[in-house]
Amino acid sequence: MARQRRSVAEPRTTPVGGGLAELRPDRERPRAWTLLVDGAPQSHVDLADPAHLDFAYQRRLGHVIDLAAPPGRPLRVLHLGGGALTLARYTAHTRPRSTQQAVEADTALTELVRTELPWDRGWRIKVRGGDAREGLAKVPDGWAELLIADVFAGARTPAHLTSAEFLAEVRRVLDPGGLYAANLTDGGALTFLRGQVATVRAAFDEVAIAADPAVLRGRRFGNVILLAAGHPLPVAELTRRVATDPHPGRVEHGRALADFTAGAAVVTDATATASPPPPAHVFD
Repeated sequence: MARQRRSVAEPRTTPVGGGLAELRPDRERPRAWTLLVDGAPQSHVDLADPAHLDFAYQRRLGHVIDLAAPPGRPLRVLHLGGGALTLARYTAHTRPRSTQQAVEADTALTELVRTELPWDRGWRIKVRGGDAREGLAKVPDGWAELLIADVFAGARTPAHLTSAEFLAEVRRVLDPGGLYAANLTDGGALTFLRGQVATVRAAFDEVAIAADPAVLRGRRFGNVILLAAGHPLPVAELTRRVATDPHPGRVEHGRALADFTAGAAVVTDATATASPPPPAHVFD
């Protein structure tokens, strides 16, 4: 008797505000999908297992979520950039009763995700359409215990989300005991990343970064997670977790991070630029 083959879902494409969105099925996980926009991978979602974080940068942000409070305690989380809501789903699953807001400029993308990758209606996740900085300005003082910035337009972080003035709004919205985390991309001389580290170090008492060592050495373009707070960070535990990931990373903090910054200037609204575009074929 012939073995019956499992049917495999087909990719789905649709125009959204940021370009052409594609939902690509994961061949190894029957209810998992990768979201791409104009060929750039944005998110991976497993509808059967919200705790599964496939992308390396999302796993590092997952560690931040895990370390933001004792296990299982609900959090108030603000996500700048919604995408497929992978991290909001992870938070809702691992920290039930958390209250979360997401600000996503691409409302067509949000509707696609809501239709094709629906999340549990019992999760307290509210998605607002609009610009991330404008949405941030509407959040009450001290509301967020965790603020995650993961905003890309055309695979680049917009300039107005990289400045000291933007970070002043982040500090206003963040609870005094809270954490700020940002997903950034850079490569080569890492000029953009050094400027971001200098800017965040001017706004927060404690700063750390986590990334693939090859990215931090400038050997390839990739994601860097920047973590900041007004209180000591859980650097030792973050370092342990990042080092034991399937794709091990490195954490820089303290004097090593100050040396990495190497005199880079604080970025202001007047001098801000978007993050560099990824090299051609980086997503091939």
